[in-house]
Amino acid sequence: MLRAAESRWTLESREKDGVESSKPRTPEPVIEALKTDMKIQLSDQKQEFNKPPTKAGRSFSQTSIDNFTSVCSDSSEDECSPKDKLQRTTTGLPGFCVKNMQQADFGRREIENAEQEMPALMILRKKLEEDKPLDGAKVAGCTHITAQTAVLIETLVALGAQCRWAACNIFSTQNAVAAALVEKGIPVFAWKGESEDDFWWCIDRCVGAETWQPNTILDDGGDLTHWIYSKYPSLFKKIKGIVEESVTGIYRLHQLSKAGRLCVPAMNINDSVIKQKFDNLYLCKESIVEGLKRTTDFMFGGKQVVVCGYGEVGKGCCAALKSMGVVIYVTEVDPICALQACMDGFRIVTLSEIIRYVDMVITCTGNTNVVLREHLDRMKNSCIVCNMGHSNMEIDLASLKTAELRWVHVRPQVHHIIWPDGKRIILLAEGRLLNLSCSTVPSFVLSITAATQILALIELYNAPEGRYKQDVYLLPKKMDEYVAVLHLLTFDAHLTELTDNQAKYLGISKHGPFKPNYYR
Repeated sequence: MLRAAESRWTLESREKDGVESSKPRTPEPVIEALKTDMKIQLSDQKQEFNKPPTKAGRSFSQTSIDNFTSVCSDSSEDECSPKDKLQRTTTGLPGFCVKNMQQADFGRREIENAEQEMPALMILRKKLEEDKPLDGAKVAGCTHITAQTAVLIETLVALGAQCRWAACNIFSTQNAVAAALVEKGIPVFAWKGESEDDFWWCIDRCVGAETWQPNTILDDGGDLTHWIYSKYPSLFKKIKGIVEESVTGIYRLHQLSKAGRLCVPAMNINDSVIKQKFDNLYLCKESIVEGLKRTTDFMFGGKQVVVCGYGEVGKGCCAALKSMGVVIYVTEVDPICALQACMDGFRIVTLSEIIRYVDMVITCTGNTNVVLREHLDRMKNSCIVCNMGHSNMEIDLASLKTAELRWVHVRPQVHHIIWPDGKRIILLAEGRLLNLSCSTVPSFVLSITAATQILALIELYNAPEGRYKQDVYLLPKKMDEYVAVLHLLTFDAHLTELTDNQAKYLGISKHGPFKPNYYR
């Protein structure tokens, strides 16, 4: 190959073939330099596997070998833990824990920017602010803390609720936004790059059982609910309900329900039609590429990627990657989803049969142990591994925390895990949710989910005793459709109205709901 490459550069080869070059001749010193450079690249290629990345172009953090839960904080901020600081707002209020209160003004601008793309929440504020349907509600929340969630939290406050908040993901918190919420008088306990111990410490402070007792829970992943069940079960005597938006959290609630341990009614936002068809699909479709680009500078065209799971999240990821010229394989356990993938033009395979050939593995199943050590061992050099599901349990990270493997922290949210033979894989966000950990997400789509969460909280908080039992419920279809109507206003969309005769023929009200409760 080297000789063939050299022949393209040398004048002798062109003269030998009788081809007269019409371009200026390349000087001999340049030819020799090119030859030398090519030889260096070929001979040093294997050695490069064992070298830590150099600080060129970007400002990379120091190599980290033993710390598997490394903190990826802003370079402008000190490394002191927020727990070690005595913090107060500009008005002197204590009782929170964030990274840097000096960023509050910037965070406020981020929140105001998100409000422009979250029409439903702004409409709900205007319509319901006087009635205060959440007056007296004490909401303990555990979600991603971003500008979009801040709009949700401040809408709850505008509707009469008191709120305390923690983060459901150690990497997704926007520190400036957390500071802005605190400055507004909302206690927040979260910062980007928490350790596992910090994570649970923040949730415990959010619950505030000694000084403040919640009567409703807004959860994303079930960690807050789990903590209260484990540490403060007596609080459920005053809690009116739980609103949960993730597949992981819903699984936990169903397990509690089956065991007869669910103490309060819970609203399943994740399986509502409006969440599945918009948040899970479009949010992932519009954010996965940005997350990958920011962390890896990856060239997509022609690369081979396996997407584990073809639910709505998997569909969104595949649609985005397909538009970038990626060759996509899909793994699935559900024959219906597998058939959908086939008809969308993707090949259904098992992970074991394709793992050694792909350039990237993306998990979106919401399950556990999807990518095992045996798969990781067989991956090609520089294979990228990331997760678009809620929890990092989809990738068997525990199996990688062994003495023979070396972890190198390359840049924020990027680790190289190096095998003894020099092979490395590239792990993003330590297996946690890629898009919210490594990029931003579209505010408009999150407006849809946030509106359903608010309506579910209002419903549970104001429901008469006996309407909901100690079980998991789906959002009523009427609420699903109402959220959709609130967002159609942005597009100046004009719905067709059924005639009385048409409504009678279908056996429904001309004002909806238009789908039965079992519709998915």
